[in-house]
Amino acid sequence: MSVANTTAGLPRDIAGPYGPKPRRIFSRRNIFLYGTLFVVAAYYLLPLYVMVVTSLKGMPEIRLGNIFSPPLEITFEPWVKAWSTACTGLNCDGLSRGFWNSVRITVPSVFLSIAIASVNGYALANWRFKGADFFFTILIVGAFIPYQVMIYPIVIVLREIGLYGSIWGLVLVHSIFGMPILTLLFRNYFSSMPEELFRAARVDGAGFWGIYFRIMLPMSLPIFVVAVILQVTGIWNDFLFGVIYTKPDTYPMTVQLNNIVNSVQGVKEYNVNMAATLITGLVPLIVYFVSGKLFVRGIAAGAVKG
Repeated sequence: MSVANTTAGLPRDIAGPYGPKPRRIFSRRNIFLYGTLFVVAAYYLLPLYVMVVTSLKGMPEIRLGNIFSPPLEITFEPWVKAWSTACTGLNCDGLSRGFWNSVRITVPSVFLSIAIASVNGYALANWRFKGADFFFTILIVGAFIPYQVMIYPIVIVLREIGLYGSIWGLVLVHSIFGMPILTLLFRNYFSSMPEELFRAARVDGAGFWGIYFRIMLPMSLPIFVVAVILQVTGIWNDFLFGVIYTKPDTYPMTVQLNNIVNSVQGVKEYNVNMAATLITGLVPLIVYFVSGKLFVRGIAAGAVKG
C-alpha cells in the first residue's frame, strides 16, 4: 500500500476524512449573530434613512404621509434653505452663521484642551513630581462632576473676566471641561510606552520638553486622533453650554438647529428640519470616518488601560 493512500500510517478508508471540519453557513450561532447585528444596524440606520429621504422631498410629497418611500422627485431646495434662508429666531440666514461660529469655537477648544492635557498626561506618567497623585485625583474627580452643578458659578466667573456671551468664553469652558478625561487618556497611553525610551533620553541629557517633542509626540499619533475625535464630537454637538454662555450673534450651530426645528412661526417644514439636522451632523461624521482606524488603534494601544 503506497504512502499516498494512507493517513497517519492508516489506510485512508480506515482513517476517515481529514482536515478542518467544514462550518455550516446557516448554523444556529451564525443566524443569531448576524440576526442581532442586522437588527442593531437597522435600528440606527432606519432613522437616518428617513431623514435623508425626507430632506430630498418637497412638502406636497411629504404631506402624502409615507415617510419610508423614496422621493419621487429629488430636490435640494430644503438643503439650500436650511443653510442660507431658514429663520433661527430674529435672523433668517440659516445655519451658515452658526456653522462658522461652531468652527471658531471648536478649533481653538480642541487645540488648547489637547495641548494642555497631553502635557499633563506626559508629566503624570513619566515625571513623578511631588503631589502628582493628588493632582491626578483632583482631575479624575473633576471628570465625574455633573456639568449642571457648575453652570451658575461659571456664568459668574465669565462675567467677572468679561468673556460672558463671547466665543472665547465658550472656548475657555470647553477647554477646561475637556482636560480631565483627556489627561486620563494621555496618561494611560504614555504609561503603556516602553520606559526604556524615557530613561535612555534622560541618560542622553534630554530634558522635559526635549523628550516630549522629540520622542513622545512622534509616537503618539493614535492617541491624539482619539482625543481629536472625542473633542470635536463633544464640542460640535454641544447644546447646553452653547445656549447658556453665548448670545444670538455667537450661537453655535446646534443652538441654531434647535431654533429652526422648534420654530412656531409659519408652516412646519419637515424637509428643511431634516436637512438642517443632517448638515449639523456632517462634520463629526466626516472626522470619524476619515480617522476611524487610528481611533481604534489609539484605544487598543492603551487609551482605556490602567
